[in-house]
Amino acid sequence: MAQGHMKKVKASAPKLTQRKQSGSRVIKPKKAALQKQQQMKKKHTAGLTALTEKSLASKAGHLEMLRGGKKDRQAEKATMNQVKKPK
Repeated sequence: MAQGHMKKVKASAPKLTQRKQSGSRVIKPKKAALQKQQQMKKKHTAGLTALTEKSLASKAGHLEMLRGGKKDRQAEKATMNQVKKPK
């Protein structure tokens, strides 16, 4: 025989960590040519990441999890149409 509904258990509070977790250390290059090379690598990596996210967003379509998808294009077209038709 059923005794009744079970009580729902609340989720436990997240535990606070004792120390700040820091990332791995980076040793910067001392030679000027290597510094320039590292700057260029960082710049191009950021550009590739941006392009990848944009292409994923356009392919996501209705998901709209990322910027640059179908909804953004439709909003852009709507603003362009309003600009073209002032009267």
